[in-house]
Amino acid sequence: MSASRLTQPSDPSLAPGEARCPGPSTREIIISDGDQAPRPLTAEETYTFLGQEDLPFERYTSREQFDLEMKKMWNRTWQWACREEHLSKVGDYYVYDIGHHSIVVLRSAPDKIQAFHNSCMHRGMQFFDAGTQGRGKQFLRCPFHGWSWNLDGSLKEVPCRWDFPHVSDEEFQLPEVKVETWGGFVFINLDPDAGPLAEQLEVLPEHFSEFAIPLEDRYVALHTEKVLPCNWKMGMEAFLEAYHVIATHPEGLRTAGDANAQYDIFGKYTTRFVHTIGSPSPHLRDQPSEEEILAALSSRRKTDLPSLAAGETARTAWAKQMRETMGQDLDRDLSEVSVSQMMDSIEYWMFPNMMLFPGISIPLIYRFRPNGDDVDTCIHEVLFLRPKPEHGPTPPPAEKVRLEIEDSYTTVPDFPGGLDFVLDQDTDNLHRQRAGAKGAVKRGATLGNYQEARIRRFHATLDEFLQS
Repeated sequence: MSASRLTQPSDPSLAPGEARCPGPSTREIIISDGDQAPRPLTAEETYTFLGQEDLPFERYTSREQFDLEMKKMWNRTWQWACREEHLSKVGDYYVYDIGHHSIVVLRSAPDKIQAFHNSCMHRGMQFFDAGTQGRGKQFLRCPFHGWSWNLDGSLKEVPCRWDFPHVSDEEFQLPEVKVETWGGFVFINLDPDAGPLAEQLEVLPEHFSEFAIPLEDRYVALHTEKVLPCNWKMGMEAFLEAYHVIATHPEGLRTAGDANAQYDIFGKYTTRFVHTIGSPSPHLRDQPSEEEILAALSSRRKTDLPSLAAGETARTAWAKQMRETMGQDLDRDLSEVSVSQMMDSIEYWMFPNMMLFPGISIPLIYRFRPNGDDVDTCIHEVLFLRPKPEHGPTPPPAEKVRLEIEDSYTTVPDFPGGLDFVLDQDTDNLHRQRAGAKGAVKRGATLGNYQEARIRRFHATLDEFLQS
């Protein structure tokens, strides 16, 4: 039976951006859990009103816009290319592609990671196919004529060198790409004059240092790459707000407080939402009991229903069970992890296309990028970063699973926690959004002042790159 829903009228006395959903705030819900949640989750909201003008649909459909992004943004911003665990030994490499750019990231020495353009200095042949990775290379060798380079980019061999008196070792060093690391991720920047990665990370190192399990203490337990039927910005923006939960994930209204999610804007490059799990939607006219919430959580996860002690909430009871069951499964002591970190959808975003979840049950990393030179499709990557076990070896990074537009996330083996079904719901809408944007009489998207503010922040930063 569908839940009875409630809508609230807007308050004309409030200035734009001041209105909030009636009911307990995300911060109040987390504080009421009664545990030691990290300061980033209990600090006051960080929000700035950024305007309420429509965003033209041409930003998602225009070839000119796409080309401008390739020319002025993608080649001037820090992007994560791979995990350090993908490059565990000297000679391991990973190919990262963005539009027409292709970069080989490799471990050139035990303590050094370098990156080079994936293009032979002879006649431009790529060393490796797009999106590939490998291990133990002694050098880079062009498959066309056999020119080769050492792992540090220096010229190693030119077959028939006698015919190339005009080729010098110095001038034919492979062009290098800037590399930095943070949180176990390897970042690249195509701009030789780019500032340090720290400028783009903004608050991320400080905030993530306070969460229970650092990103560098995790491993890639699952990796998917799916083609989506929309521009990369449109795909990414579907995950920048929880406003869509009301219509896209209606089965979750009893357990997911959609409209009272918290949205924070920390700077030009980083934002966040915190979407609580185990607290009901404020859109429900008839609020469920704690017992009903707990039963709904149990049915979604297909696990045993825990008992509800006196004075205990569904959130605290469910988190307690998760600490025990997941702790055993992960070989990790989770007894001191807060309720919010165990349960909630906590999503940080870093410009231009990275989303990071520091939680335990939703340990996701998202990346959205153009699908080659196609304006109308993109690639959505999902990484599950599980905590490394406290005993025994860390599993190797999972092999990447490729999905095409028509493929369901539910076809991926061992996709955790029912999130495969949720991702199908999220992405099944996108072909309609693309078609509707192209055929709309109203030529722009109208954004909520609060719940969709992260989208507006993203476009404001993008415009700074495109107009410079």
